[in-house]
Amino acid sequence: MPLSAVALCSRALIKLGASPIASLDEGTAEAEVARTLYAPVRDALLSGHPWTFATAQATLARLSGPPVADFSFAYQLPADHLRTLSAGGPDGRGHGVAYRQAEDRLWTDAGAVTLTYIFRPDESAFPPHFVEALSARLAADFCLPLTESTSRGQLLHGLAEEAFRAARRIDSQQDTPPAFTDFPLVEVRG
Repeated sequence: MPLSAVALCSRALIKLGASPIASLDEGTAEAEVARTLYAPVRDALLSGHPWTFATAQATLARLSGPPVADFSFAYQLPADHLRTLSAGGPDGRGHGVAYRQAEDRLWTDAGAVTLTYIFRPDESAFPPHFVEALSARLAADFCLPLTESTSRGQLLHGLAEEAFRAARRIDSQQDTPPAFTDFPLVEVRG
């Protein structure tokens, strides 16, 4: 079965001990809970870590009107934006610019902005470690509405947290560790 929202929800329901679903619109209690909770849980998990498979960079489009106060320029955030990781200026770097995010805009004094951000990828792009963490979290969140068992829900939330930590650890090993670029204590020593 190709990876999809329905497949991920069915996997979570099976972990919970419930029946899998064939569609989010099939009219069962399981499908109703999955339809209601899937997107917010997915987006929260994606936003919770700078996943390598969900990180992108984009040059932002400047908006015609400047912000009311504090900054000189406003930029439109991408439509698939979930979380900002950093902003860079016209020097070609993806970080180092002071900014504030408000609504669906980024405010800054930089004349051009390269944004590094978390986006919402298609489910087919989710790697196995994220699939495991997401299905564990979905099972935990589906538990109370479907079983009304708080003890089982607590157990599943603990297992989901372990799966999330393991997925973050695996994902973090797929990138060069960040190095200190500006450290005032070293600079003072000359």
